[in-house]
Amino acid sequence: MKFDVLTLFPEMFSALNESIIGKAQEKHLIEIKCTNIRDFSKDKHKKVDDTPYGGGAGMVMMPDVVYDAYESVKTPESKVIYLSPQGKTLNQQKVEELSKEKHLILLCGHYEGIDQRVIDKIVDEEISIGDYVLTGGEIPAMILIDSVSRYIRRSSKRRFD
Repeated sequence: MKFDVLTLFPEMFSALNESIIGKAQEKHLIEIKCTNIRDFSKDKHKKVDDTPYGGGAGMVMMPDVVYDAYESVKTPESKVIYLSPQGKTLNQQKVEELSKEKHLILLCGHYEGIDQRVIDKIVDEEISIGDYVLTGGEIPAMILIDSVSRYIRRSSKRRFD
């Protein structure tokens, strides 16, 4: 399975190079690639946030940079998950369901979230890891990768340990 993570903080994901997840990557059972959304900013200062379209409090990630980052990694087999406190809570049934996918694109929000227009256009599902708010979607994305990876099969009879 391939995981593409769209994030402003790709360096946070270095922890996934350790332990069981690191071994799964070494054995090519999973692939984790992080794409820095900021690399797609057209602004000389690499700005990625703006006021929400239609008004509202706070700042959201601009749709064009998020969409361009998505376009750089999408495939016909991609399923896009936005890690959001508004999403359905991740549970064991969802973990096992996601483990059957070939390619997950995990979209990590920051600020007050992501411009709704891009969510409407590219996101297949919103998932939450619980009824609380974090500073961003990176830790939820790591939890999703860790839990789903436990069910990626190296053969038809067992999962990796």
